[in-house]
This record gives sequence, structure tokens and C-alpha cells, in this order.
Amino acid sequence: MTPPNDSDNPPNRWSDLDRPPLSAASLRRALVREGGLWTSLDVVAATGSTNTDLAARADELPEGAILVAEEQSAGRGRLDRRWSAPPRSGLFFSVLLKPDDVPVERWGWLPLLTGVAVAAGIARAAGVDTALKWPNDLLVTVDGQERKAGGILAERAGSVGGGIVVGIGVNVSLRADELPVPGAGSLELAGASGTDRDPVLRAVLRELERWYGDWRAAGGDPAPSRLQEAYAAGCATLGRRVRAELPGGRDVTGEAVAVDGDGRLVLATEDGVREPVGAGDVVHLRPAGEG
Repeated sequence: MTPPNDSDNPPNRWSDLDRPPLSAASLRRALVREGGLWTSLDVVAATGSTNTDLAARADELPEGAILVAEEQSAGRGRLDRRWSAPPRSGLFFSVLLKPDDVPVERWGWLPLLTGVAVAAGIARAAGVDTALKWPNDLLVTVDGQERKAGGILAERAGSVGGGIVVGIGVNVSLRADELPVPGAGSLELAGASGTDRDPVLRAVLRELERWYGDWRAAGGDPAPSRLQEAYAAGCATLGRRVRAELPGGRDVTGEAVAVDGDGRLVLATEDGVREPVGAGDVVHLRPAGEG
């Protein structure tokens, strides 16, 4: 009998041996425990958006629910930007947080807190230094150039008391020929010591639990919880000349000099004004340290 040829057996998009599937049971054993933050963990083969799915159930789920997708077809970033990648090439997940004992005005620190946790987890599990671009991008260095390897999106969910859904996307094993745009990157392209997603996900979630616990114990105050200090230390935006594209079409250009107690980026403009930016898109105009 003639063996089947490639056209008879087209490649299975789930059969890439370099990208093994995540085990929900193994992750639950490692992360879900009595008295801990994480209360449930589910892994789905594919979905449109883990943020959308988790937000739809925010009222019925307890704090600490985790939803992971092996593939997202309608993943979203800030400003409704799309986030897509091949199946099992990255980590695409959302968590439900309900910091009811923290003043709502301090909830804006949650995406920054998540960035600190993700950077720490990646450094520990993959050996890659990740910088934070205010407010929600994760940067790695590939061939001497800064590339975006991930992002964070925090959204209010459910009714009053529904909480916050925080979505995280990280390109892990994405190869150069798979990059969606030239400015993208991945942990693999940045020289990761390994691209097994399981230990990276575990490390990120453990760091997130630790930072969230400290921040919540401090009533959401970023100073005593050391969150403000940690974010500033890892923020690639500080010390650079940037352009902030604000809602309403206004732009502000200046040097990013601080992240204030409300999590806003403070720009020193050429006319001597220090202007805090709480929302908008930030463009790095020059590398840190350049005059």
C-alpha cells in the first residue's frame, strides 16, 4: 500500500511538538490552594477573548478565577487593538480580582502592578529581562532593539462589586517569520533559557499573587507596598523624551520624569510645566539616556 502523502494528512495545527499544550490539572495542583488568591483555573483550546469570557461571569465567580486560552481569535489590547498569535505560541490568560477593601481610585494601579509581576515572573522562569512601557506594554530586547512581547488590559467587569478582569498576553515561542508586525518580539527571540509555558505561567501567577497581596494589605497605597518604587525601577519610559497622545486628539511632548501616586506618567514639557498623563498612548521618541 502506498503511504499517504502530505496532502492526504495536512499538518495538524495542534501537533507542534515544540509547543506542548498546558495541563489544567497540573496548574491547578500547583496554584489553587486553600487560603490562596487563586480559586479556579481553566484552560480552553481556543476562544475569542479570555477577558470577554471571564468578564461575562464576573458576578458569579469568586475572586481569583483564572482563564487560559491556547489560542485567541479576538484578543484585545488597549484602544481596541487586536492581539493574535499562532496556537500555543504564547500565554493568553485573564484573572478576576475583587479588591473591595481598596478605594476605587487606587484600582488604576492594577495594570501597573500586573506589569511588575509579569516582568518578575518572566525573569525568574525564562531568564529574560523585561522592561515596562507605561502603562501596559512588556518590552524585550531583540538584536539590540526594543520589541513589544506582551501587553496587559484591565477592565471593570460585572455589576457593582463585579471586580476587575486583568488580561495578559505574552509572546513566548513566536518565531521571526510569525511576527504580526515588525516591532513585535517574543521571549524566544530575546534569548529565553526555555520556552516551556508552564513554568512561566506559574511564576507569573505566583508573583501576581504576592504583589497583589502586599498592595491590598497596604490599602492600595503604592508607596508602603513598594509597588511605586518597583514600577519606576522597571519602567523603560522614565528618562525618555516621549509623546503622549491623549483622548480627544491632544498631544503632549516632554521628558517622562516620574510615575505619581495615582499611577499617572508625569511629563516635564519644554515650557517648564509638569503634566500628569492618566490615559492615552505613549510613543518613545528617543532611547533612555540619550540627550
